[in-house]
Amino acid sequence: MIYFDHNATTPVLPQARDAWLEATEKYIGNPSSPHRLGARAEVAMQNARERLAALLGCDALDIVWTSGATESNNMALHHFAWALPKEAEIWISATEHPCVLEAAAHGFPKRHRLIPAKRSGRIDLDWLRQEGRRKRPGLIAVMAANNETGVLQPWREVSALCGEWGVPFFCDAAQWMGKMPCDGLGDCDFVSGCAHKFGGPKGVGFLKCRAKGRVHPLLRGGKQEEGRRAGTENVASVLSMLAALEACETFRKQNELRMSWRRNFEARLLKELPGSEIVGAGEERLWNTASALMPETGPGPGGQQRWVVKLDKFGFAVSTGSACASGREEPSHVLAAMGYEAGQAGRVLRFSSGWQTTEADWEALMEGLIKVHTTIRTARSPMPS
Repeated sequence: MIYFDHNATTPVLPQARDAWLEATEKYIGNPSSPHRLGARAEVAMQNARERLAALLGCDALDIVWTSGATESNNMALHHFAWALPKEAEIWISATEHPCVLEAAAHGFPKRHRLIPAKRSGRIDLDWLRQEGRRKRPGLIAVMAANNETGVLQPWREVSALCGEWGVPFFCDAAQWMGKMPCDGLGDCDFVSGCAHKFGGPKGVGFLKCRAKGRVHPLLRGGKQEEGRRAGTENVASVLSMLAALEACETFRKQNELRMSWRRNFEARLLKELPGSEIVGAGEERLWNTASALMPETGPGPGGQQRWVVKLDKFGFAVSTGSACASGREEPSHVLAAMGYEAGQAGRVLRFSSGWQTTEADWEALMEGLIKVHTTIRTARSPMPS
């Protein structure tokens, strides 16, 4: 099976696996315990905090360990639901991950606005500047890179605007980290990330937040993480996450080469499968992500699933979009925000590669798509009378 669903989750890198195994043997104590084994674990956690802070460009005390980006994003929105004035409104991009949209709807049920997206998938910065001149929100949230389309968002520009306006800025960097440079993310007020998106283990992530000032905790209990997140820290997984991220920082030298493989795949897709379209074409996108509107294959629902099931039989694992939104009947909110009609959104597939993916894998995927397209068209051709 050739795996093209890395945006959903990634295989664990050897560096991360080795770090986890070493940590489970070396750091057996609870970091909050007063004995030497506990102190040893606490030192390891602090070292990991400093390593991540150095990559992001922030203070080590800004880092809070969590179970992943979903918890981190919920924690950030929960904090602002408590910290902002009761009448304050928040603005979030219309293409955010479901966990950000749902957390915003829960914490600010009638006080959140969606920042519109252009057809290309990038947020409308002109809209944001214009609306910001009239009214200042209590928070702006814009992700760094979209999980479905790979489109890079102008988070640096938004962060600068928020600094100018005195508005807190929150950035979900789950898909950005491990693929793009981490430097500069530390300038954002709140940043979330998780290990399993870049070769680390599942169930561990972080939230970067300002150490100065109170952070309203989502999880209550003990006083771990300076009282910001209760619960015993997962030392082995934290160290594994840092090992994976540091490995990815060295892999990034291959970004341009791997970008060329994706571009070649997309060019051939448009040529070999007439009627197809690259979602987000013309915008900067993650080197590993190709989102494609596939050709029509005849009447009837289930176009995406037909492609996915048949590609699976041919040995390719691909996705229809966000893994967290699978099973829903409604079309992708990301594609809807970009102006795609429901029927079109139902024909979009996402192909997301990883550091282990080769040029030959991309070429094999293209051959698989041609075979599936032929199979579907043949099956839907009318029988001769």
